[in-house]
Formats: sequence, C-alpha cells, structure tokens
Amino acid sequence: MEKHALRWWALAVVVLAVLVDMIDNQIVAVALPTIRRELGTGESALQWISAGYALGFALTLITGGRLGDRHGTKKLFVAGMVVFTAASLAAGLAGHVGVLIAARVVQGAGSGLMVPQVLSFVHAEFDERERPRAMTWYAAAFPLGGLAGPLLGGALTEADLFGTGWRAIFLVNLPIGVLALAGALVTMPGRPGFVRHRMDPGGLALLTAALFAVFFPLVQGRELGWPAWSIVLLAAAVPLFGGFAWHQRLQFRRGGEPLLPPDLVRQLAGSQAVLLCVNTAVGVFFVLTLHLQLGLGFSPWEAALTFAPSTLGIVAGNVLAMRLAPKLGRSFTAGAVAVLLAGLVVLAVLVSWSGPALRGWVLLMPVIAVGLGMGAVLNALFGASMARIRPEQAGAASGIVNTTVQLGTATGIALSGTIFFTRLDGGSAAATAGALAVSAGVLVLALLLTAALPVRQPSVPQSQAVG
Repeated sequence: MEKHALRWWALAVVVLAVLVDMIDNQIVAVALPTIRRELGTGESALQWISAGYALGFALTLITGGRLGDRHGTKKLFVAGMVVFTAASLAAGLAGHVGVLIAARVVQGAGSGLMVPQVLSFVHAEFDERERPRAMTWYAAAFPLGGLAGPLLGGALTEADLFGTGWRAIFLVNLPIGVLALAGALVTMPGRPGFVRHRMDPGGLALLTAALFAVFFPLVQGRELGWPAWSIVLLAAAVPLFGGFAWHQRLQFRRGGEPLLPPDLVRQLAGSQAVLLCVNTAVGVFFVLTLHLQLGLGFSPWEAALTFAPSTLGIVAGNVLAMRLAPKLGRSFTAGAVAVLLAGLVVLAVLVSWSGPALRGWVLLMPVIAVGLGMGAVLNALFGASMARIRPEQAGAASGIVNTTVQLGTATGIALSGTIFFTRLDGGSAAATAGALAVSAGVLVLALLLTAALPVRQPSVPQSQAVG
C-alpha cells in the first residue's frame, strides 16, 4: 500500500481526538459542585453526569472498531467527531440536568465511535519502522489527557469565560471539534473498509449486555454503597460473556464474521491481562486526589499541580518504550511495571508517614516515577497488542484495547474508592495508604502476568506490513 503523504498531519488530528476524549472523561469532576448549585440537581443525577459519559464510551468502543473495519477508518472517525461535537454543544446549552446527562451519554458514544479508529489508523498507515514513533504519540495522549482534565476543568470553571461558567468545559469542545473535523477531512486517507460481512447482531447484543452488566455497577455501585442489584449485575456478566464467547466460536465455525474473532482474542489475551491490571492500579490516583483535597485541604488546582510533574515521566517513558520495547519485549514491560510499582509504594509510605503534614513537593519524585512507569508500560503494551494484527482485524483489536483501558480505569476507581471510604474512619492518610497498598498488590499481579508476553515484540511480516 502506498504511503499517504499527509499521514503525520493526520496522526496529529486523530491523537488530538484521543486527548480530548481523555480530558472529557475527567474535566467535569471539578465543576460538579457548581453544576449542582445552578441546576438544582441531587446527588444521584450528579453522579450520572460523570458516569453517563464513561458508560456511553465503554459500550460503543468494540462496535465502533468493528464498524471502522467494515466502512473505513475515516468515515467512522468523522462520524464519531460529529456526534461528539454536537453532544458537547447540547451539554453546554443544557438547561435541565436530564438534558445534560443525555448529552454526556451521547458524547461518550461519539468518542466510542472515533477513538478505536486512531489505533487502526496507526496500524494501517505507518510501516514497521515508523510505527513505534507514531505509537508514542498515541500512548502519551491517555495519561496526559487524564492529567489535563482536572486542570482544564478547574481553570475554565473559575475563569467564567464570557459568563458561561461551568458550561465552558463543554463548549470548549466546539472549536476543537470543528478543527479536528476539518483536519480529518483534509489529511486522512479515505480508504475503504476490509470487512464485507454484515455486523453480527446477536454477538453485538450479547456483548453490549455483558459490558453493561460490568460497567454500570462499576461506575455507580461505589457511590451507592454497592446495593444488591450491583452485585447481581456483576455476577450476571459471567454467563453473558460466556454466551458471547460461545456465539463467537459458533459464528467462526460457520464461516461468518464474528464481532471478535476467537483467534484475535487468544492472541491479545496476555497483553490485555497486564493492561487491565495496570489501569486498575493507576485508578488509585482518584483516591490520592480526594486525600489531597478532603484530607489536606488542597484546592482542585493545587491537587492537579501536584500530579503535573508526572508528565515529565510520561514523556520519558514513551521515548524509552519507542526505542527499547520492540527489542527487549516482555523484559522492558516487566521493568516498566516494576518502576510504576516502586512509585506507588513510595507514595504509600510518604502518605502514611507524613499524615496531615504532607506537602505536594514531597511527592515530586514518586509522582515522576509513576509517570515514567505508566508512559513506558502503556506504550509497550499498545505496541504488543497490535503486533501482527491483520488489517481486517485492526478495528476489532483497537476496540478490545480501548475497552480494556476503560474497564481497568473503572475497576480501579471503584476498588480504591471503596477501600478509601471504608477505612476513612481511621483517617484520610490511613485510608489512602490502604488503597495504595491494594493497588501495589494489583501491580504485583501485573508483574507476574508479564511472563505470558512474548520474549520479543513480534515484528510484522513484510506480507502484512502496510503503509
């Protein structure tokens, strides 16, 4: 396939979309008290302003990836960006909390359509020599967007731009969305899809039900004190996923086109297990933010600035992964997990020992270490996940990878948040240290699971190399 002349410009456009998505995942948290005051909403509705986006996003990622395989990456990216931008406008103009929640769910669905196309685009348009560099930009967008969200949310809410107040956190997406749409139309190649079979409706229904049974309790259960229905739904996810796996094997044996081909799932199992554990562990930063604000009296802006130095580590980790991960394979990934683990352990010790006397500057080095480990391991795992993926499976693989990231994040927030609030009677520092200790245990499991990764990151055969 001939190299597309504007592929690097197109990469900047699609990575911008991932960055905006990650920012929107986090940006609303700081503005919730203001939204509650102005719209007069209750606690449950307030939770849905955050949860609605996460749920809409998670439920559409794999479907969005598969639609990209069928109809083409550019078409789905543009469609997703149109939906996301229109929903951002609706959220910014919302006069009732119900409209705001609905707009947030649609925002998430729009992101779920466009985000899987980014990894598919990288896989299709860059050859084996260029791909690590392109993957570095993609991998960096996840943690950087997560860190920028609270900072930008606090800054926009306090700035009260043109009297818009909290609405600016949604309206700011309009110029970005228009810019990304124009950029995608000009720079992205309009290649056709690879898959000619129709979508698997039975598989889609089973997968959506299974993902809902997992994500809905994870994003709502902790806030509501884990009611019985949340446990029942989580338990129901097991037979639903089992039914989905059986249905996919049946489709494959009959010569159809499964939503998730069984051979692809087997190929990705090892890397996704490690990726799930890593994202579950770093969900503890939700608790760290609570500790700094509720326990130590930091403002949202001060809390965000405390974690800002991790961007230095993220950039360095991504550069290291670009150069070393393909050569060292699982040894590099294990080393990156170990650095991340060490950073969390030091954070736990500092939080526990310092108590109410803790200051943000004390956390500087472990915060940078966490960023270094996170940037390195995400880049390495994204690369390992997409290695030797056939072009017609790139969208499905991208959907799996992004769903794993979301599942890990939701699990991490639910797990660490539950531990934090359960132990809060013993003090904020003790509760936070407990959550950090559990997250460290999850990273120990991730370290053990790296043994299932390939010794070396497999290279793409020339017959499969594209770009």
